[in-house]
Amino acid sequence: MDLVFRQASLAERDAVEAVLRAAFAAYVRKLGREPSDPYDWLEAAILGGDVHAGVAGDRILGAVVTTRGEDGLYIRLLGVDPERQGCGIGGWLLDRIEEVARAEGQASLRLHTAEIMENLLRLYRRQGYREIGRAPPDHGKDAYLRVHFQKKL
Repeated sequence: MDLVFRQASLAERDAVEAVLRAAFAAYVRKLGREPSDPYDWLEAAILGGDVHAGVAGDRILGAVVTTRGEDGLYIRLLGVDPERQGCGIGGWLLDRIEEVARAEGQASLRLHTAEIMENLLRLYRRQGYREIGRAPPDHGKDAYLRVHFQKKL
């Protein structure tokens, strides 16, 4: 499968949202709640160049949403189409966004995930991310600690 990594376009907004919603549905249910957060911020993120997609043909298989901070690039969301999870696309997306961060001269990449998502903890560690802390989520919608990771570039 030939994947292309590129910035998402505004015309792809709905497709990106669909992949992210599908990717996070099981995650959110495992946390004991239902997905409900609106993606009303997604258009601005796309326009700001903060959404990248992994595309095969005309189908988006994964997406990465980032924000920039003083200490590096923060991976806000990374989602893979559930039909393609476990095929290496998540690691591939992390490698590609690392290339973007390096090209921008970022000092590090950071992200977080729920501590109960053991498969994601293993993925981030395999990709060279180091745990830098654990804390409750800011939103207070569930009680699971978030594991914060950083990868220095």
